[in-house]
Amino acid sequence: MVMKKYFLYLVIFGAVMTGSVNAQRNVEPAIDRDPVLEQDAKHNLDVAWQAFKPLKKAYKQVIMRFEETFAAYPQFSKMDEFLYLAGMSSYYLSENKGKQKIDPKSEKEKEKYAPAKLKEDAVAYLSMVVDKYPESKYRPEAEKTLATLRSAQ
Repeated sequence: MVMKKYFLYLVIFGAVMTGSVNAQRNVEPAIDRDPVLEQDAKHNLDVAWQAFKPLKKAYKQVIMRFEETFAAYPQFSKMDEFLYLAGMSSYYLSENKGKQKIDPKSEKEKEKYAPAKLKEDAVAYLSMVVDKYPESKYRPEAEKTLATLRSAQ
């Protein structure tokens, strides 16, 4: 009888301790992600990766897809990846790399894709990867490119 009582207390104590440990584990609230916006953002990211590939080098297209997604859905689950693509695309365009050229007749394009502004954008996007997403697999490359951009200033 005493053994059963002891066992019962042990089970209750274990349940209480497990419950309190589990309650403490989830400190950050989960982000509610809209499935429709998430799917649309993933599509934009896939298209951006296709444009970013070495054969295409369509960096203006990457930036346009990023801006559209960031404006509509900044909580996208893969925003670190998109920031990395936008940062690298901005950097490459600032170095006059890529197959899409800036229209010299368009004042808007000349302003948006001016090398100084592109470098500024690259620093902003890549800094966000480093600062907001420390666990991102894109962080090392972002830090390396940031060091290159900052040493050139």
